[in-house]
Amino acid sequence: MSQTPSDNVDAKLKAAEDHLREVMLALPEVTEEFPWGHRTAKVKGKMFAILVLDNDGLGVTTKLPESNEAALTLPFTAPTGYGLGKSGWVSSHFKPGSEVPIGLLAQWIHESFRAVAPQKVLKALMAPGAAQGPKAKPVARKAKSAAKPAAPARTSAAAKPGAGAGKGGAAKRRRWCRRWTACPPRRPATAGPPAGTVRPAR
Repeated sequence: MSQTPSDNVDAKLKAAEDHLREVMLALPEVTEEFPWGHRTAKVKGKMFAILVLDNDGLGVTTKLPESNEAALTLPFTAPTGYGLGKSGWVSSHFKPGSEVPIGLLAQWIHESFRAVAPQKVLKALMAPGAAQGPKAKPVARKAKSAAKPAAPARTSAAAKPGAGAGKGGAAKRRRWCRRWTACPPRRPATAGPPAGTVRPAR
């Protein structure tokens, strides 16, 4: 709103001005000044939008190099005075009680900003970090091949029944035969000497 006090400002227009002001100040490197008593937005000292709110209504002025012709076909627009219209400046005016196309005016503010802002500011605005979100975490690569399970340790073959007992069994038989008068023929091992064998006296 202009610095000059207004006695009877339309509530809808005041709300529209507040919203458009937020749009202007959200852009990078923007400052707000009041030359001629009007709210003006500048980027690096260059003006790109003017808001004027008083008892007569709301005025919005922007530079539209791309949508200038289409904008001037609307009933609430006109080329900006003082020769600025020849450079693409368009002024919009809304009387008290009028519906204000906030979305369209916000687009015009952005277009005007891009037309005036230095290249360094535009590069910062269009930087990947400013336009995009956190990069997604990289997906872990799948292992080429699963680790093969370790081969079970080889166990020695089970000893065959009676294996290794040949020599030890023969020695025991010889010792047993010395203690008896006659050595019986070799036969399967038993719990004791064959039945009927006489044990010599010591």
